[in-house]
Amino acid sequence: MDDPGRQPVPASTDTRSLWEYASARGMDRRRFLGLMAAGGAAAVLAACGGIGSPDTTGGSPSAAAGSEPADVAPWFKDPAPFIVRDDKGLEARLENMQGNITPNRLFFVRNNSASLDLDAGYWRLAVEGDAISEPLELTYADVRALPSRTLTSYLECAGNHRAMFGVMNGQEAAGTQWTTGAVSNGEWVGAPLRDVLTLAGIRPNAVSVLLVGLDAESPEDGFRYVLPVEKALDPDTLLAYVLNGETLPRDHGFPLRALVPGWVGSANVKWLGRIVVSSEPMWTRNNTTSYTLIGDAYPPQGESLGQPVTEQVIKSALALPWPAELSPGSHRIHGYAHSPAARISRVEWSVDAGQTWHDATLSGSQPDHSWVRFEFQWDAPSGDHVIMTRATDAAGNTQPDRVPFNEKGYLFNQPLEHPVRVA
Repeated sequence: MDDPGRQPVPASTDTRSLWEYASARGMDRRRFLGLMAAGGAAAVLAACGGIGSPDTTGGSPSAAAGSEPADVAPWFKDPAPFIVRDDKGLEARLENMQGNITPNRLFFVRNNSASLDLDAGYWRLAVEGDAISEPLELTYADVRALPSRTLTSYLECAGNHRAMFGVMNGQEAAGTQWTTGAVSNGEWVGAPLRDVLTLAGIRPNAVSVLLVGLDAESPEDGFRYVLPVEKALDPDTLLAYVLNGETLPRDHGFPLRALVPGWVGSANVKWLGRIVVSSEPMWTRNNTTSYTLIGDAYPPQGESLGQPVTEQVIKSALALPWPAELSPGSHRIHGYAHSPAARISRVEWSVDAGQTWHDATLSGSQPDHSWVRFEFQWDAPSGDHVIMTRATDAAGNTQPDRVPFNEKGYLFNQPLEHPVRVA
């Protein structure tokens, strides 16, 4: 067997070549990513023995080789524009968003492991199960050769606004304490999932479609979510490979992810590697104990401890920091509202605890499954204030006055009591 310690330094310092070189010398992926983030190729080579490349980290090669960086970034994008929520979440700041589409650099991130850096040339998508006739293994080129569909859709973590169970209702829920920014809106391109299932010969007795990610560090050796076959066959359920005109970024699931418009973020599995189609209902961690509404208002269903979380709920939020500070005088304030059921038809705002509501102006269009921007003018007097917003959709759904508590803090959609100090 060849001695990996005698392997020559890679001729190329592209990420793939460096990773092959470093992994052969026993480096794990997390340390590799941390060194790349801290000092690039030089830091990786130094950690592998200091061979072949001058130090460009601003310190000595021995320092890079001697210890793991204190901060090992689990994502690839710059975290500076975000609120960092533990090592798996980058909460977007809605105040940084001006238009309807969230730029990729500002698009929120929610992971269950470090983001993956996959090579599309080696990647494969397996389609299997007892409810298909022809098991498939598709390459990246195969998927991109299928007829594509483009649509605009918001994507939101089921736990967005979770912190408000404690802040507003006095009962804190477990999990990352997201405020308003675990949501973003983008233009997606992908192949309809139903086309892939049709190629695999999906059978009439199909009931469940299990999506499995390649993020082996996640629970169950790959994050997974079960879709009912009806949702899997919806023409807007995509296998997405483009976001906002760019190849799907690594933090968002490159080379392929599911896009399930209107459903919670966990349904939109990233780094997709396997699809299992079953003639029986399928149960995983994410529809039994994890992504489940557990509480007095949610009786158990099937093998679940409560009610599995599926579709999102109608919401609105201001594009202001939490809490916000403004100067006295007139301000044009904006925010975003969305609903899984229908387009937003009305957004109201109040500064007197909901005793009086005023109509905001909806600006721009709401294509496909997009959120909508709303605006209103407020003549802000000095002092401490609370602004509330309330959205209604074309199907008649309105944000409720109160949401029953659930242990994991999912689907909070009361009108938010946004604190604003004017001074």
